[in-house]
Amino acid sequence: MNLRTLFLSGGLLAGSVASALAADQVFPGAKSVEYQSPSGWTFTIAPYGWLAGLEGDVGARGRTAHVDASIGDILSHFDIAAMGVAEARYERFGIFTDLVYVRLSDSSDTPFGVLASGVDVTTQNLMWTAAAEYRLLDQTNGSIDAFAGFRLFSLKNELDFNPPGLIGGTELSQTETWADPIVGLKGQVSITPEFYLTGWGLVGGGASSKIVWDAMGGAGYQFTQSFSAVLGYRAAGVNYENDGFVYDTIQQGPILGAVFRF
Repeated sequence: MNLRTLFLSGGLLAGSVASALAADQVFPGAKSVEYQSPSGWTFTIAPYGWLAGLEGDVGARGRTAHVDASIGDILSHFDIAAMGVAEARYERFGIFTDLVYVRLSDSSDTPFGVLASGVDVTTQNLMWTAAAEYRLLDQTNGSIDAFAGFRLFSLKNELDFNPPGLIGGTELSQTETWADPIVGLKGQVSITPEFYLTGWGLVGGGASSKIVWDAMGGAGYQFTQSFSAVLGYRAAGVNYENDGFVYDTIQQGPILGAVFRF
């Protein structure tokens, strides 16, 4: 993956990622062993990782390029990432927030070394989701929740030209931030007291993006009343254009998370 691709592909791993993400929604435990607080409140923290590749069209200042980056391409430029969910639920009602941050970087020599000896490229991607949820169906072996909220994207690209050279020591950056409403459904069904299937689907957009969507299916295992883990597969897309900036991408790959309830 070259510098141009890295510079333009800002939302990798983050974009639409972790979406509609209530921990109970993303990683719901089997109903028969789900943690229950005496007060009626339950709180969940769920760190997770999403190993997603990125494909689509990205562009800035009127120039657009097609990106097809595998997870291997992404990991070769990976610096740091933070992904996690927090949720508070009382009976049928709940609120949740999801934060995803990824930073990628690369460096390259500049042609002839006249303008600068080289250039360092860094792209930082932030995706924040917040929503309220309501449990439509609550049965012994499964549940269905509806949720509504918003998703915020923020992509920042930085160029650092290394001295010597005519522009050595110069730093350039561009940031694009937008938000969209989202609505969706999530559900889970218990196969055994410990083993369960889970999934969600959401759609949004209209305020900033043309469309935002996200879908996931997975299987989980409840080790204790307060701890479970889930493994699944997730695909998500967003189509955003504004004043020459283009971000029309689909990300997909496996997702793995740990869930702690108290």
